[in-house]
Amino acid sequence: MFALTHPQKRHLKALAHPRKPVVIVGDSGVTSAVLHEILLALDHHELIKIRVNAEDREAREAMIEKICATTEAALVQRVGHVATLFRRNPEAPRIELP
Repeated sequence: MFALTHPQKRHLKALAHPRKPVVIVGDSGVTSAVLHEILLALDHHELIKIRVNAEDREAREAMIEKICATTEAALVQRVGHVATLFRRNPEAPRIELP
């Protein structure tokens, strides 16, 4: 996992604002199938939103941390149940960071 600078986070937040969540983590939690879909989405889009449907704030935080650690993605922001993740695609970068 890598750290993003403040200007990079601001740029990614602006890009992510109009996007909808592409993966929804349901009652089953972070399963291998969910992680696989997140990895595919990160490879294709680099910047994605995921929705974590857990009532407990601590459970949501734990799920997001697990996803970030497993996928090696950086957490750009979390607003309520929606987290924005970024991971550079080394073969075909799509997003230019400032």
